[in-house]
Amino acid sequence: MKIDQNLIIDSNNKNLQTHQSHFNFLADSLSKKGKNVDAIVSRLKDFQVAIPSWALGAGGTRFGRFSYYGEPSNLEQKLEDVGLIHALTKTAGAVSLHIPWDIPTDYKAIKELANDLDIKFDAVNSNTFQDQEKAKESYKYGSLSNTSSAIREQAIQHNIDVINIGNQLGSKSLTVWLADGSCFPGQNNFQTALQNTENSLKTIYKKLPEDWNMLIEYKPYEPNFYSTVIQDWGTSFMLANACGDKAYSLVDLGHHLPNSNIEQIVSILMSKGKLGGFHFNDSKYGDDDLTVGSIKPYALFLIFNELVYGMQNNPQNPDLAWMIDASHNIKDPLEDLIQSLEAIQEAYAKALLIDQAELKAAQLNNDVVKCQEILQDAYRTDVRPLIEKARLDAGGVVHPIKTYRDLNIRNTLIKERGKNTVATGL
Repeated sequence: MKIDQNLIIDSNNKNLQTHQSHFNFLADSLSKKGKNVDAIVSRLKDFQVAIPSWALGAGGTRFGRFSYYGEPSNLEQKLEDVGLIHALTKTAGAVSLHIPWDIPTDYKAIKELANDLDIKFDAVNSNTFQDQEKAKESYKYGSLSNTSSAIREQAIQHNIDVINIGNQLGSKSLTVWLADGSCFPGQNNFQTALQNTENSLKTIYKKLPEDWNMLIEYKPYEPNFYSTVIQDWGTSFMLANACGDKAYSLVDLGHHLPNSNIEQIVSILMSKGKLGGFHFNDSKYGDDDLTVGSIKPYALFLIFNELVYGMQNNPQNPDLAWMIDASHNIKDPLEDLIQSLEAIQEAYAKALLIDQAELKAAQLNNDVVKCQEILQDAYRTDVRPLIEKARLDAGGVVHPIKTYRDLNIRNTLIKERGKNTVATGL
């Protein structure tokens, strides 16, 4: 399914007058405060977030998975779903593949389809947290950290294979997330496990093309519940430094213990030039992978304040790879992803409203109240008209969820694909 541009125009015509009224009011108000509204809209328009190929189907838990019907059953259909989201939002101009779930069978055809949908291939993700069909060795007790050299070599080769697949698609980075760890005290020697991981990552790093990056993700617990080899940002940072200049830490919002100060982590990594990517989701208790901004929108805003500051003041840090990493569970996956994109854009837009020079002056004067007022004034601003304007300028729709439902897209997908298709992935 592909959305006809005339349907987008028709949808916008129904909402244009109201949007214009709201936008004009907000633009006038912001201009009086000295904000460059055109520049903010332009930055929102350029901001693209990758959709992971495994997120187009229904999510699940360890206890069950309930299909939403009309799921994409192959990579081509997954790209088409990303294309639907991008046509509506103009913010999802990239896809992040997970291997071996989504290995192309025809690279030329896949690249042509992605190009037709105006989608680029972002980071490719390796999978050594599951045993794959016909694999000689098992990752039950770890992969890159395993005590067995044969298992480590298999995991290393898988990552090299993923690099080769991504290279054929035009991707420029490899994301490595390890489930390696232990469930019980005494099960692992912590130093040996970390050293094995470092050696394995260094071997993979040497196989990166010259213009590629390696993104090293971390997580404090799960699926192992006593220890994780790469358990926090400091360990990821240390491993990235050990590998070289093209290796970076990747921050996933859900991969932190409760009440962690993620904005501080982001700030430190950017100051050191070592923040390479960012995975968006939200959580109440742990790594819940809920819709972005559904639980802690103010925390997301504070994180974006640091991201915006870093993008303006840390030229030593590379352009970031942005991606949504969520599990929809009981929502239509496409609606959930659209809601996430909206929340990301809102947090970004509000952070762009902050006068960083004014905030810096208040910080230097230790004016704590003023600092809070600056942040909360930006946060309390309804920036949705700015986001709508950015979408319109890019050729998207004013109200993506409403248009998605008005066009009856999910039922159309069910008619095309049926109720029994199941997307690959978790």
